[in-house]
Amino acid sequence: MNEIAKFAQTHWESIVAFVWFMVCFYGYMIYSQRMARTTHCLSSVLHQYRQAWMEQMLTRDVRVADTTALANLERSVAFFASSTMLILAGLVTVMGSTDKVIDMVADVPFAIDASRSEWEIKLLLLVGLFMYAFFKFTWSLRQYGFCAVMLGGAPTMDAQVSGRERKAFAIRIAHVASLAANNFNLGLRTYYFSLAVLGWFINPWLFIALSSGIVWVLYRREFKSRTLEELIISRAE
Repeated sequence: MNEIAKFAQTHWESIVAFVWFMVCFYGYMIYSQRMARTTHCLSSVLHQYRQAWMEQMLTRDVRVADTTALANLERSVAFFASSTMLILAGLVTVMGSTDKVIDMVADVPFAIDASRSEWEIKLLLLVGLFMYAFFKFTWSLRQYGFCAVMLGGAPTMDAQVSGRERKAFAIRIAHVASLAANNFNLGLRTYYFSLAVLGWFINPWLFIALSSGIVWVLYRREFKSRTLEELIISRAE
């Protein structure tokens, strides 16, 4: 018990920084999910566009453009999934040469001294974040694959299907596409927050500042960006 208290007293700045990071990371995800239900944001507005897309898709007999657009989305997700694997491989390599990295960062202004065990904990946090991102990207990729299957099974114009059934089908496939996009978005957010963790290797207070800055950047882009304004205006016209 005394050792734990001594550790907390010695590394209280890092503990505070880590707790603040977790609050920012999970807090913003919870906040954005709840706000998306009642407020215009990129995810909610784009879901409306996806539903309109699928409704238009059902009116076309030739759906080459739709399958091409879906394939482009899958390629973007696959790129990030493969990049995440390369980053994880790099982090594992860095863990094998921690002493060299510590000596290199020691020359950076405002960098604080840290033991090998502290560095390994910070590296493990990065590994955990990129593993989380990898699972999100691969799940998003599978969900886009489900969309492709649903698109292939969509009723044609001459099929004996009522307008209500067509509408319901468009809603379902748009919902699956939005789930895929949201998981992709979660992976991208993890990339942003991983950049904040890099500040922890230099100074805990820089880590806190970067974590707060990432939340601000994400909020501005998803809820207050010019892109969102244009999407809302175009959708209303």
